[in-house]
Amino acid sequence: MNRIVRYAMIVFVTLGCIATILFQTVQPATTTPKSPIESLTRVEIAQNIDFAPHFRELGIEGSILIYDSNRDRIFQHDPSRNTTAFLPASTFKILNSLIALETGVISDEIAVLTWDGIQRKLPAWNRDLNMREAIKLSAYWFYQVLARRVGHDRMQKWVTQVGYGNQKIGSQADIDKFWLRGELRITPEQQIQFLHRFYKNDLPFSERSLSIVKDIMVLEKTPDYTIRGKTGWVGFDDGVKPQIGWLVGYLEKGKDVYFFATNIDIRNEKDPAARMEVTRRCLKDLRLL
Repeated sequence: MNRIVRYAMIVFVTLGCIATILFQTVQPATTTPKSPIESLTRVEIAQNIDFAPHFRELGIEGSILIYDSNRDRIFQHDPSRNTTAFLPASTFKILNSLIALETGVISDEIAVLTWDGIQRKLPAWNRDLNMREAIKLSAYWFYQVLARRVGHDRMQKWVTQVGYGNQKIGSQADIDKFWLRGELRITPEQQIQFLHRFYKNDLPFSERSLSIVKDIMVLEKTPDYTIRGKTGWVGFDDGVKPQIGWLVGYLEKGKDVYFFATNIDIRNEKDPAARMEVTRRCLKDLRLL
């Protein structure tokens, strides 16, 4: 009898092990969650949201991508352009600010950098500035100083760690211009990915650094909503045509957050202002403004 009991126990345990192995075999493999923009439900056609008339009326060529993060859906114009990579221009100042604060090359948003006395294209740049002023004015020289202080190796480390665009900042000689004339490229979709992580504090920076940069990015604040963002202009000093204009950021309205990336060709003196105008018109279509 004892042998029969022992034999039954052995069979029971063996069958249990086989069942466990089979169960593990058929389980789906664990996958890394996709970034939000990679798993979006594309609903703009179903909702008959057509942004094209705004581009036509303003006489501009370009694209816009708006991501409703709470409902995981997008609205867009020109999907092909939204996956095309461009120089980030001054939209890189968001990341540049974070890196400068985190590395301590500048203490905070009110620390002043002394103007070098070189006269530049915009008169408002030609004075001492702090970061709060410099990001509003998009002062090129201010962020060149910060980049040089960070240095090539540290800058590359941070850009790689964040996974910003194609992560190519070029050589040591490119440290103070790689976002304007160098190899760095980013798509509108990648801009949204970066901004979403920025908003969620899902970037490798302290809460203090993230909070400061969010604060200095405020473009408009009303009782109903807050818009944070940054413009960019590829070719501003080069005379290259067509030049490229950016406006990236996000709108907070109650518990809802909408991220946007606008990218247009700049071909005349009216087009820079169209970055904000076309973005506002599209947000109004969604009844957010």
